[in-house]
Amino acid sequence: MKAYINATVWTGFEYIEEAQLVINGGKIEAIGRDVTIPSEAEIIDLSGKYVTPGLIDVHTHLGVHPEGLGIEGHDFNETSDASTPYVRSLDGISPQDKSFIEARKNGVTTVQILPGSANVIGGEIVAVKTIEHVVDEMVIKSPSGMKAALGENPKKVHGSKGKSAVTRMGVAGLLRKELMRAEDYQKSLENGTVTSRDLGLEQLAKVIRREIPLRVHAHRADDIATVLRIKNEFNIDVTIEHCTEGHLIVDHLANNPVPIAVGPTMSAKSKQELANKAWDTMVLFEERNIPFAMTTDHPVVTIDHLLTTVKTAVNHGLSEETALKAITSQAAVHIGLADQVGSLIEGLDADLVIWSDSPFQLMAKVEQTLINGETVYNREKQ
Repeated sequence: MKAYINATVWTGFEYIEEAQLVINGGKIEAIGRDVTIPSEAEIIDLSGKYVTPGLIDVHTHLGVHPEGLGIEGHDFNETSDASTPYVRSLDGISPQDKSFIEARKNGVTTVQILPGSANVIGGEIVAVKTIEHVVDEMVIKSPSGMKAALGENPKKVHGSKGKSAVTRMGVAGLLRKELMRAEDYQKSLENGTVTSRDLGLEQLAKVIRREIPLRVHAHRADDIATVLRIKNEFNIDVTIEHCTEGHLIVDHLANNPVPIAVGPTMSAKSKQELANKAWDTMVLFEERNIPFAMTTDHPVVTIDHLLTTVKTAVNHGLSEETALKAITSQAAVHIGLADQVGSLIEGLDADLVIWSDSPFQLMAKVEQTLINGETVYNREKQ
């Protein structure tokens, strides 16, 4: 049992000055200004320090696109077919990817790992803690969604081979076709008439049953609108991943609320559908009370720049509170884990970051990162 005292704490929702935080058995036992500290607790005085929940990046390719390995380590796009719902990012993760170390050094304790966006349907998604271990012991939610992608990427990868899909019409059509097949498969499961099991349809049927969301890569405004259209057609849960031109249809998004992950806004405008990328997206979302999470899309922007992204968004007009929520409490909501991570609330996992100063100060440093109450990074011991 440990008791951290006299810190300025960001709970995920508000700041508490001169707070006490008690952790026990890997969980948060108590937090507040008037906490009774058990006599057996080890007391750590954090006067002048800041504490936040462990940071969360909701859209990454850690482990499935390891840095420094080249094409031999690219295990995030199964491009053998435009629809591969039968694959799982879980099976491609290398926990020895050095980016997990960088994540911990920079206060990132939870990441969602997705297949890439080469396919219309890319496969199952997983959320993990950034500990370096056997992958199965890192997992906190599997599956956490099914990956899909609209726009340029599936068009380029499969259209260039003369295969479906060549156009945006074809991409959307193939997605509908696969969802309809999953609906039929689900009906067969319910009726007990399945004669031959199909792994892809079984995994995609989880979307039809609304057990997991369809997490759809969509940059352009027209692709974003297509995601919402398909959501309503099939009565499924979706998230919009990237939402680059969301500011162009902000009223439509406000009237059709779904979870949104914005980013990687720090990346280059490397293709046509990124031409309108702007920090205005997040600022306008805040003005319209549209909740969102923020992402690096590692390795597009590397995981050590998650907080850099947040600071830059604040420099462009986003409030500090909304920015921090986008990588803590709201990020946890986005991946369906708000009852476990993302906030410093009694009963949740003791994932937290101790900072030398406010995270928004230029020279602020991560002094310690804790996952499940255990120190996984200590700056003084590096």
